[in-house]
Amino acid sequence: MGKNIFVSYKYKDTLVNDLNKKKIVYEGGQFRTVSRQTLVRDYVDELQKIIDNEDHINLGEKDGESLKDFSDGYIESSLKNKIFRSSITIVMISKGMKVSYLPEKDQWIPWEIAYSLREVTREDRTSRMNAILGIVLPDENNSYEWYFTLDSVCNCTNHKTGQLFEILKGNMFNLKNPVKTYCGTMEIHNGEFSYIKTVKWDDFKNYSNSPSFYLNAAIEIRKYHEHYNIKKNVN
Repeated sequence: MGKNIFVSYKYKDTLVNDLNKKKIVYEGGQFRTVSRQTLVRDYVDELQKIIDNEDHINLGEKDGESLKDFSDGYIESSLKNKIFRSSITIVMISKGMKVSYLPEKDQWIPWEIAYSLREVTREDRTSRMNAILGIVLPDENNSYEWYFTLDSVCNCTNHKTGQLFEILKGNMFNLKNPVKTYCGTMEIHNGEFSYIKTVKWDDFKNYSNSPSFYLNAAIEIRKYHEHYNIKKNVN
């Protein structure tokens, strides 16, 4: 059975690995094909090809649209319509997803995550909070080290959550009673320690048993959402 999926992403973020995209231009009286910058939107196009055809996908942010001039009512109605029928939200986590000079409340992604985590009543039906999967995209140097780093001494992976939106950061490492081990003074979390599960783009698209493995893992986490301290508000 297919899933209803909502995809949250920063449309024009170009701090991602090149996908060798082209565009057609008209110059000197003729058309020719030239290279163009890769956008996160291009990764979303690839995501749509990868995910099973039975799944229904609804996309988030519009091209460059800011929330600064919109009312809370508009934001609420817009996102309720888009997210209400979805069961899982995919967040494309990219290096330039967060505009540092804008308040988080003026950016789409935090609100999209917030409404994905809320139980919303519409007419006679109340939706559950969504499962959320974060797909981390490689940066312009084809590296994941902007977010993931490997600690070879402690044999663990570090997550650089400090550069994320607060609502993303607040729903990672948020298991109420985490299982921890120690490497010197470093705490190492084991198991599913975050409500928002994260995976590298390459691992997601290349997984031998299909990307549904990661979608189903996020849905499994949702079954035990009461074990997590869920942050649902935008700062």
